[in-house]
Amino acid sequence: MKQGKPEAQQKYFKKALSDFTFDVASGGAIRHLADRGYTVQEIAKMLDFPTPFERVQKTVWEHFLAQKILRLEEPGKGGGQEKYQYVTDYDAFGRKSFRRVLLESGGFEPVVWQEILMDAGKKARLSDYLAEKCEENGQDFSYVSCDFGLQSRREPEAFAGRVQKLPLPLQEYVLGIPWERRLVYHRLDNRMREIVTDLYRGGEYQGICYFIKTGEKLRLE
Repeated sequence: MKQGKPEAQQKYFKKALSDFTFDVASGGAIRHLADRGYTVQEIAKMLDFPTPFERVQKTVWEHFLAQKILRLEEPGKGGGQEKYQYVTDYDAFGRKSFRRVLLESGGFEPVVWQEILMDAGKKARLSDYLAEKCEENGQDFSYVSCDFGLQSRREPEAFAGRVQKLPLPLQEYVLGIPWERRLVYHRLDNRMREIVTDLYRGGEYQGICYFIKTGEKLRLE
């Protein structure tokens, strides 16, 4: 029992040192490249310091959450964007697991939504329509629901077939993000608008676009 505490301290020190070394060697570069629009696959190839692919994914995921590119709570529900930190736990046998800890929940008022009807005119020019709504609201206040994490686990083959219909750079973007097994909300930036438009036109997307400033919710079915 007396040896347990020093061993635990040593594990903690090694973990802290490993995280510090990683952040100095790769963490900043990964976040910078993600901000410039590179996919996880592209980032992993560009790093000077050898970094496991899963570590690159995790870093991009956490960065996107921190930057509010991704949200885990439906936009407009109040409370704003959650901020999380991933903590590493070890059991009695030294097995490692990750636990997500909520750091900040925000404090915005909930939005009273107005449903937008998807008529034939909007469907025919969906890309332009989404661009117009994003310009009106600002990309920081425009989101779209993504159930990629649910699809990839429930129907992996069908999900892979859907994604393969996208241009290769968009395929890599979708497949590179480690989507959680839940509904996730992605900022409706240029790339995400292209992904949603391409999938929807091919009958491969159902979801909701949220425009927070104007309080409008567009359901794509």
